[in-house]
Amino acid sequence: MNIKICHLTSVHLRDDIRIFRKECISLAKKYDNVSIIVADGLGDTTSNNVNVYDVGKPKNRIERMFKTSKLVMKKAIELDMDIYHFHDPELIPIGLKLKSRGKVVVFDIHEDIPKQLLGKPYLNKISRHLLSFGVGQYEKWSCKKFDYLLTATPSIRDKFSKINKNVIDINNYPMIGELISVERNEDNEYSHICYVGGISLIRGIREMVQSLEAIPSGIRLFLAGRFNDYKLENEIKNYPGWNKIDQLGFVDRAGVKNLLANSAAGIVVFHPQPNHVDAQPNKMFEYMSAGVPIIGSNFPLWKELIEGNNCGICVNPLNPKEISNAIVYLINNPKEAYKMGQNGQKAISNYFNWQVEEEKLLKVYDNLKKNIK
Repeated sequence: MNIKICHLTSVHLRDDIRIFRKECISLAKKYDNVSIIVADGLGDTTSNNVNVYDVGKPKNRIERMFKTSKLVMKKAIELDMDIYHFHDPELIPIGLKLKSRGKVVVFDIHEDIPKQLLGKPYLNKISRHLLSFGVGQYEKWSCKKFDYLLTATPSIRDKFSKINKNVIDINNYPMIGELISVERNEDNEYSHICYVGGISLIRGIREMVQSLEAIPSGIRLFLAGRFNDYKLENEIKNYPGWNKIDQLGFVDRAGVKNLLANSAAGIVVFHPQPNHVDAQPNKMFEYMSAGVPIIGSNFPLWKELIEGNNCGICVNPLNPKEISNAIVYLINNPKEAYKMGQNGQKAISNYFNWQVEEEKLLKVYDNLKKNIK
């Protein structure tokens, strides 16, 4: 039985790593009719046997949430697919409407939104808790109705298993070999470390820059990503440690591969926010995949992953001195850093890779066939 599948997003880019490069392309290997609806203004196309439909880029967040979501709904109905797989919480009402039309609907939950809201600095304490509670109640009510829930981490899976019996974690593990450009060896010496991803206060940018103040000259940080706040960017650029940073802005996948090939370590020192302590950041596994040791936050889950596989060093993310010590250690001990990188690659090959998650995804779709009317 061939089935028609459509992914929906009003937020993510058409080549989003989880949605397109992993899930859509994996499904297109098995099914002939796989599509994705996006809202980026780049037009319709076909890529890797996946049909891409564009409803136009919104001018701002308000337009995206109200006008764009309606356009996504209109396009979804027009395509008349069997299974709809949506990725954004703001599309929950769309998912419910498609469900009421007898369609099979999957909600792909990337983040624990109620926990995420508790860490929003622009909301006061009362607002954070009220909004988090309200969103949590809406999740409980709506997510019972969907045919399947996919979650990006086991902790989110455990939360939603109390709401819907059809839930599975599809982790954002890397594709084996994708980010390896050169073979590292124990004689390589590097003078750079790197950070890849969105740049914000709660992702540790202040502590990263402060940690550079105490390290020897010649050691630098490749900073690949964009600031989410212009005021924060201006503040951080006035710190003494900023003169040891190479700011790269957004870097594509080829650039990330090259960046990792020239780095002694990858850093990910998120603050201990409710949405971080049980998170599994993509960048952590990508560092491992490239054979790059990790300097990571000392959350219990992260320590189990990093120190349990002996592929990096865990530090207090709020302590620049600990971060600095870890950087200097890995720079000054290239043989030990190499062993850590090799251990990380081994863990990716054996456990934390997309091929394992792809099998889980395809089994979900095999089960969903039974629900098509």
